[in-house]
Amino acid sequence: MAKKRRTRRRTDLLDDSPGADRAPRVLWKGAITFGLVHIPVNLYPGATAHALDLDLLDKRDFAPIGYRRVNKRTGEEVARANIVKGYEYEDGEYVVLGDEDFRQANVKATQTVEIQAFVDAAEIQGYYFDSPYYLEPGKGGTKGYALLRETLRRTGRVGIATVVLRGRQHLAAIMPIERMLVLNTLRYAKEIRSASRLALPNGDLKGAGVTQKELEMAERLVADMTEAWHPERYRDTYRDDLLARIEHKVKAGQTHVVSEPGDEAKPRESAQVIDLMAALKRSLDHRGGGAATGRRRGGRARNERTEPRRKRA
Repeated sequence: MAKKRRTRRRTDLLDDSPGADRAPRVLWKGAITFGLVHIPVNLYPGATAHALDLDLLDKRDFAPIGYRRVNKRTGEEVARANIVKGYEYEDGEYVVLGDEDFRQANVKATQTVEIQAFVDAAEIQGYYFDSPYYLEPGKGGTKGYALLRETLRRTGRVGIATVVLRGRQHLAAIMPIERMLVLNTLRYAKEIRSASRLALPNGDLKGAGVTQKELEMAERLVADMTEAWHPERYRDTYRDDLLARIEHKVKAGQTHVVSEPGDEAKPRESAQVIDLMAALKRSLDHRGGGAATGRRRGGRARNERTEPRRKRA
């Protein structure tokens, strides 16, 4: 009989809070600048990963596999205190860079969020957005912060800025959200892959085989499913399902059993054989006839779990 190696149960996976109860940690202190305006601010991470923390194991004895930093020349492990960053300017020749080198490369860039221009918020395509950060006014920055926030709100603009974080300069958009200014890092244009080689339908719906009646029914279905945006209603249901499977394997004593492939789920019919009109009609009938007046009001989103989470043993 397998010997129990530990009794501690993982409880961190059950914490669904996005860290709101934890004291925020300042990531960066500096100032927003545009023209001659200088607004002291503090920058905080605005998002957190919420994936399952899975360890890599050796399947022979299920021991955790560690990560070692080794010297490629000697094969010996290197202590973190002895690791520095370097740029290879010639084969096998490096320039060593420390924190002060990153700062001295451009002192102003490392201390400011410099707004280069203001653009209409709707002009920025969604695939440019990367990671959100929260801005709060620093000492003496309250008035300037409020002025910039309300100016952006009233004009419908966002500030396009540059900021250096973790040794790299980012393009960023500064936008007002409720009472806060949010800095959202953006991808540079050269980081966006071209879609020119994708086989995409053009704007001619007839050429794609779409009828006017199908378009009207699709618009009715969209109108019927339209509701106010409430992001808290949505959750990672696959993560919940995977946790339920983990809990099932624990209760069944299958902790060291690798599951074999089971029956494959029946693949969905391809788009070519689906009767699109019939699918639209069934969707509208299922939702009560498709009238816009029949929209859900205040209901829960479909993919939100309504039952309480099971308590861990």
